[in-house]
Amino acid sequence: MTTETPIIDVGTLTILEIVPRQGEWDERDYLWASSISNRLVELVDGHLEIVPMPTLKHQNIIEYLFLALRLIMKRIGGKVAFAPLRLRLWNGRFREPDILLLLSTDDSRLANEFWDGADLVVEVVSLDKPERDTVDKVRDYAQAGIPEYWIVNPITERITVLRLEHDSYITYGTWGRSETATSALLPDFAVNVSAVLDAE
Repeated sequence: MTTETPIIDVGTLTILEIVPRQGEWDERDYLWASSISNRLVELVDGHLEIVPMPTLKHQNIIEYLFLALRLIMKRIGGKVAFAPLRLRLWNGRFREPDILLLLSTDDSRLANEFWDGADLVVEVVSLDKPERDTVDKVRDYAQAGIPEYWIVNPITERITVLRLEHDSYITYGTWGRSETATSALLPDFAVNVSAVLDAE
């Protein structure tokens, strides 16, 4: 973000004069900006990261997994939600997973404005920057202590499930087309990879 050219005059101020520079955003600023934006926005080390708008294929995959997880959560009394919904990983770090889940609706981390943690998250790899989901968020979600992370990769046509062991993730399983992906956290949850990737 630069301060060279004003965007919108607000009295004698401009928007660029009243918003923080990249690297200087805090939680309060981020919550304000993300609540008035029509984009997915994440907060990383004082920087706002704009996440690309999902494609229809991306949305179809999320819908398929969300509905499958919702059936299990209804049965066990948990809660599953989908983006956009902010997830605070720690002070100053917010992500917006494609799907986030808590095993109990009584969990104190569940809140209306943002969740303060999750038991399971799912990301569908974005074509613009795959390493955001396959590297950056692996590190972030592990550091936040999220027990399970699903990476659905339409590029490689694989689903990888990572399980937290101590303070880092190990691969619980990686599955390709016609195989069945399963969860370490949810023993009753299993999905056919082809059905997920080809969801309509």
